[in-house]
Amino acid sequence: MGDQGTKSTRERVLYILLKQNRCTINDLAIAVDINPISVRHHITKLEAKGLVDSEEERHGVGRPRRVYFLTEEGREKFPTRYMQLTTRLLQQIKVNMPERMVDELFSDMAKDLAQEYAHSANLDGLPMEERLDFVKDILAREGFDIEWEREGDRYHIREVSCPYFHIGQDHPEVCRVDQTIISSVLNVPAKKIKCVLNGDSHCTYVVQDFPISENGK
Repeated sequence: MGDQGTKSTRERVLYILLKQNRCTINDLAIAVDINPISVRHHITKLEAKGLVDSEEERHGVGRPRRVYFLTEEGREKFPTRYMQLTTRLLQQIKVNMPERMVDELFSDMAKDLAQEYAHSANLDGLPMEERLDFVKDILAREGFDIEWEREGDRYHIREVSCPYFHIGQDHPEVCRVDQTIISSVLNVPAKKIKCVLNGDSHCTYVVQDFPISENGK
């Protein structure tokens, strides 16, 4: 109950910053209806996550005040018009293209992304766990937060957060992107065993620990 209340309060703080753009601690305390000390605690946590930033602002006579605002990452927590545009474009693509071609489109895009990132690194002969760390770094740049762990001769790759969640609810084809990146970089098939779109808490992939040869095949 306490965790849910904390999460709700922080979401309210984020929403107030979205609506009002720039707020002081006292502004937020009044809007969220909690004391300034509690607001400062939540703001510190949100700053640590990169969702909120601050700066000093001159306001009439006297000392400057510190105002807080959402970072770009913080704004992306809320559905925006660019997301609506993306959804409409995907709807139009699906109307005008066969399902097979839509799947290939997302797969090709993911392969291009994987090749683009891999171009700057020498992956030939790298063991699986180093490739997994590389995949984690690639997906982080695309907005994913993933964790991996070994279980026997397999690795479980769990997505803690996914930037495509809202779009994926209507267009599950976007799941091709991260799945293809994982398979392409690791050079083994990634099998999805859990998916948030099916009600699971996280998307999870499993890959076999096959040895990687010197030429990457």
